[in-house]
Formats: sequence, C-alpha cells, structure tokens
Amino acid sequence: MTPAAASRPAPLPEDRGPLSAAVLRVLRGGPAPEVTVAGADPLGEDLQLALYLAYEPHYRDLEGVAADREWDAGLLALRRPMEEAFLGALREAVPGGDDVTEALAPLLVEPVDGHGVSHRLMESGTWELMREYLVHRSPYQLKESDPQAWLIPRLEGQAKASLVAVAYDEFGAGRGERVHAKLFADLMEGAGLDPSYGHYLELVPATTLATVNVMSLFGLHRSLRGAAAGNFAVLEIASPPGARRMAKALERLGAEERCVRFFTEHIEADAVHEQVMRRDVLGGLLEREPGLAADVAFGIRATVWLDERWEGRVLTAWDHGRSSLRGTPRPAPGAPVEAPARAAS
Repeated sequence: MTPAAASRPAPLPEDRGPLSAAVLRVLRGGPAPEVTVAGADPLGEDLQLALYLAYEPHYRDLEGVAADREWDAGLLALRRPMEEAFLGALREAVPGGDDVTEALAPLLVEPVDGHGVSHRLMESGTWELMREYLVHRSPYQLKESDPQAWLIPRLEGQAKASLVAVAYDEFGAGRGERVHAKLFADLMEGAGLDPSYGHYLELVPATTLATVNVMSLFGLHRSLRGAAAGNFAVLEIASPPGARRMAKALERLGAEERCVRFFTEHIEADAVHEQVMRRDVLGGLLEREPGLAADVAFGIRATVWLDERWEGRVLTAWDHGRSSLRGTPRPAPGAPVEAPARAAS
C-alpha cells in the first residue's frame, strides 16, 4: 500500500439506526437531530457504531467530514449520553472492588485447555476464518496504541516514563516501517485484504466495536485515567500467548513472512511490556494515586469482559458454520489459498 493510499480519508458506513444516523448527519455538517439513548441497547449495533463514528474525528480524516467536526458541540452533545449508557452497562456487567492484583491474576496464567479464537485458528483455522479474524481486528490494529496515547498526559513520574517506553516500541521505536499499525496493514495485504483504514467498518459488528470504543472512552476522559491504565495493561499482558498462537496459525497456512512478522513482533516486545505495565505503570500510578485502584481494577475487568464477549460471538458463529461478521470480506485477486493442514507445533 502506497503512503498516498494509506492517507486517504476513511469511508463512512451506512447507519444502523437513529443514533448512528444522527452522528453521520452531524459529521457531514448538518444540525444535530433530536434523538435519545433511552431504550437503545448500550452494547447494540446502533449505539456502538454511533459512538465509534463520534470518536473517529479524533483519529483520522473521514470522507466528506470537515476537520473541525472533531470538537463540534452538536457531535459532543450526541456523544456524551451514549458514553454514559455504555459506561453504565460496563459497570453493571463486571464486579466491583479495588483489588488490582486479583483483577490481573487470571491474565497471568495460561490455561492448559484454552479454547479461544486464537486456539481455534492455530489448530484448524482456514484462510477464510483468518481473513475474518483480521477484519474484526482492523478497526483497532490499524491505529494500534493511538487510544492509549491519550493516557500519557494523565500520568506523572515513573508511570509516565514507563508508559512512554512501551508506546515507543508500539510506534516502531523510531522506525516508520516498524510501527505496529503499519505491520498490521502489511499482514492484511499479505492475506489478500484491503489494508485501507476503515475499509471494512461496514462488516464489523457491535461486539467488535465495543472492544475499540472502550479504549477511546477511557482514554479521552481524564477522570477515567485509572481505567485506561487497566485497559492498556490487559492488552500488553494478554498479547504474547495469543500472538504466539496466531504466528503458528499463519505458519501452518503457509503465510508470507510479512504476515507472521506482526505477531512475532508482539511475542518479543509485549513479553517485556507486561512486566513494565504491571510494576511501573500501574504500580507507579497507584503509588501516587492509591484512590484510583477501583478504577484500575474496573478497566481490567471491563476489558476482559468485552474481549470474552467478542470471542463468544465469533466462536458461536463459527460453530454454526456462519460468518461472525456482518458480511463476507472478498479476498483480493491472488490472495492466499488453503495450504495443506499440518499439525501445529
């Protein structure tokens, strides 16, 4: 993908109900219509797409959307009640408490009988399912760590220094070709998918959008900085085992080296990041602000809950022979075909 293609504005999707229709109208320069979140499913298609679109001007250009929409009063007025509904649903879904060690404990043990999406792809995944997985991940991975960057000005001392050290690696350690979002675009292209930012948004369901929206929700509000730190810790702690399985899945499929590279990079980098996030970022934050412990634990639990909910939807669809997306991504001409299956090591 050329730099010019990578910088093209992202296309806007069709609405999925009155809330997303209202956001699209404001993004295109129209007045904010009268809509209410009352009765809307806070985790449903309409609200999650609306919230995703309301956040996007903070990140990238959108087709037909002026740059000053980012801070449009009408857009922010639409966004706030949706954020409150989403946040309320998360608080209701996960247990409370301020024990950060307890919240992290399940993430530090790799189950011997794991059966998540990466396990399925490693053991019996096809290129069709692999491409489906990549489409699910593209809304976040094509801007990897951008939502977490909002956390930098919210921290002080060792927590800030250590977070920046982690982010430095995520953003390529000073090398543009090694930025993780660029590596994911290379992976998509090698898998026969369009790596353009936002290209597959139309296909992505609410369960996926919620896992991305929670990062923006936490990152864009200083009052939720503890939850944002917990969210980022989960991403780094959970990454190496899953990345190892995904690398094996792609190797079994006979994928190109540029496809596998994205995951091997995460195996090496995130194994170190996990320690830094736990000891220096979370530890440093809580040493300065011990009153944020409940927020940190909430961020951890909410992130895990949303990820498990997403995995459940994907695996249920695959078990029934259905796509877990809202449609089927068309592979590009010359996309990889099925390789003879061989046992994963």
